[in-house]
Amino acid sequence: MRDKNVAGILALFLGWVGIHRFYLGQVGLGILYAVFFWFPLFWLIALIDAIVLFSMNKEVFDVKYNKEALQRQGGYQRGFQPEYNPRPAAKPDFERSNQRPHKSTEVPVQRVPSNRPNPHKQAGLEKFKDYDYAGAIEDFKKSLEIAPQDIATHFNLACSYALVEDKANSFAHLDKAVQLGFKDFHKIKEHHALAYLRIQPEFEPFERNGFRTPPTTDSKQGMDAKGMDELLSSQPDLLERLSQLAKLREHGLLTEQEFEAERQKIISG
Repeated sequence: MRDKNVAGILALFLGWVGIHRFYLGQVGLGILYAVFFWFPLFWLIALIDAIVLFSMNKEVFDVKYNKEALQRQGGYQRGFQPEYNPRPAAKPDFERSNQRPHKSTEVPVQRVPSNRPNPHKQAGLEKFKDYDYAGAIEDFKKSLEIAPQDIATHFNLACSYALVEDKANSFAHLDKAVQLGFKDFHKIKEHHALAYLRIQPEFEPFERNGFRTPPTTDSKQGMDAKGMDELLSSQPDLLERLSQLAKLREHGLLTEQEFEAERQKIISG
């Protein structure tokens, strides 16, 4: 297991010759540093590397640099396997009785057709276990084409996007999973695959909002000048138009300068 603090110290004191890159298993980069160590640019890059390593979240560091070690210990697949796939309740096994029931009490059994097969979901999980996160994302997206409301697939996509540091798509699919009924909020707060998401500034308001994306607070709320003119022109009376304009200002849809300009326009018009 590599330690992020050790890597940071090596980058700080010996980073100019690429020792920290060798330590992190990035042999190619280490050789590049060693060959061009006499360039001052590489001294600066090594200092930046040290700062990044010291400030990096431990879970994110482990995802990037300790995958093989965690896999050998058997902890990676247990800790990072994303699937949220609750086992469906067993269906009752309807068997025909040897004794035919009375005609008035016999209830016909309605056969429910089996769900459409979805091989992409399992393929995505297999690629995820092999650290092929881009491939897993593509398979999970194909899985959604078959079952767009599948909670597990949305959660799996959120984990995969988080591991490739695509926070926008990760938040979007996690929001969708919760919207569809995902309730294991402890898993969102503790799951290793979502570590990158939890260190983002958007995560705190996301959590406060019940693990849903907070509504946007655009002061204009998408209202352009044309839409505002149409709203004001729908009030033919001058006093009503001024009253409507004042309401727009009170609700924050108009700044003081915009309010004054529109007021002068109405009065002079």
